[in-house]
Amino acid sequence: MATYVTFSQEKSVDFTAIGRLCIDLNANEINRPMEETMTFTKYVGGSPANITIGMSRLSRKTAFIGKIANDQMGRFIHSYLERCDIETSNVVTDHSGAVTGLAFTEIKSPSDCSILMYRDNAADLLLTASEVSEELIARSKMLLISGTALAKSPSREAVFQALEYAKKHGTVIAFDLDYRPYTWTSKEETAVYYNLAAAQCDIILGTREEFDMMEVFEQNPEHSDQVTAAKWFHHAAKIVIIKHGKDGSIAYTADNKSHRAKSFPAKVIKTFGAGDSYAAGFLHGIMHGWTLEQCMEFGSAAACIVISSHSCSDAMPSENQVLQYIEDCNNGLIKAN
Repeated sequence: MATYVTFSQEKSVDFTAIGRLCIDLNANEINRPMEETMTFTKYVGGSPANITIGMSRLSRKTAFIGKIANDQMGRFIHSYLERCDIETSNVVTDHSGAVTGLAFTEIKSPSDCSILMYRDNAADLLLTASEVSEELIARSKMLLISGTALAKSPSREAVFQALEYAKKHGTVIAFDLDYRPYTWTSKEETAVYYNLAAAQCDIILGTREEFDMMEVFEQNPEHSDQVTAAKWFHHAAKIVIIKHGKDGSIAYTADNKSHRAKSFPAKVIKTFGAGDSYAAGFLHGIMHGWTLEQCMEFGSAAACIVISSHSCSDAMPSENQVLQYIEDCNNGLIKAN
């Protein structure tokens, strides 16, 4: 079995993420537009936060690097991470008056969902390079960065400093592209900083549309996955995952191979959260040394569990839950809606 990424077994933390910590307010009255929605349930959110929570539920020793507001929402996020056994020694409290980012979700139907974001003066984008702990990254087997944290200074510089520490200490780097257009000022700015970060990463995960955004200065008129993946193998990448929504994901590796895995049915409530749970499941499998097909299947099943639930963070499954879901699907006990 090919081993594409190797981890230092002497490091005490399996997984550390840096970036967005926010609040998800998910609509309770589903199958209607937000204009008619009156109540919402509060959860911890933000892609890197959800992935870290997912890794913790999969019994990984995890930590987070980020900044929270000095308010009730910030304290809620901090206490939730602690309850999830996520190390918060590098979760910094802002004292400038910044606020916690909010994401209101609209669930019109299982396939028609949207997010209304409030990100003005968000505390998570105020993390500075000097606040990133080199010691934490040095004792982490894997560092995950997320695209949204690159959108503004000083968070942008904090991420690049984290990448520098990861390279220095032999920490595997994963990049969840997590492109949110409303956070950026132009497509050119977005492409430049995404490409600078991706060049340093061992594992890159994103949708076809996210990779298209990164190729604004390049020639890939056919939107070819092979062309996209090949570029990153000239840099640090060992694995590039390109997601195609309902058509599934393809993993490309530096040995010019592509890997597909079967997907699973789900009783879908909402679409968001799928990418975060997929990433947690896939990276968990990589750390186990599973085949890429096994990692992708596990990630796909984890995603199915989350999109079948009202929440994202609260719904992140354990390894036993994912394995049971796969078994139930194989036995025909779960059908798509």
